[in-house]
Amino acid sequence: MAKERAAEQAHSRVEELRDMYGPPTQQGGWSPRQTETYNTALRAWRDLAREVQMALAEYARERGETRSEVEEQVKKAV
Repeated sequence: MAKERAAEQAHSRVEELRDMYGPPTQQGGWSPRQTETYNTALRAWRDLAREVQMALAEYARERGETRSEVEEQVKKAV
């Protein structure tokens, strides 16, 4: 559950940056610093989400359940 919470927080940060910066294709685009900040947040979210999926799959295998069943249980708990 801690990994899921961390992934959700990272996702919220990515959305927050998108809201603050506007679309990257807007006139003038993003500054290099904005681009770097956004890409760092995006990588963090992606890495955490991948870790969550791997942990869910491993846990599901150990319990003899499907990954989707375990994922649903975790999301409800979070």
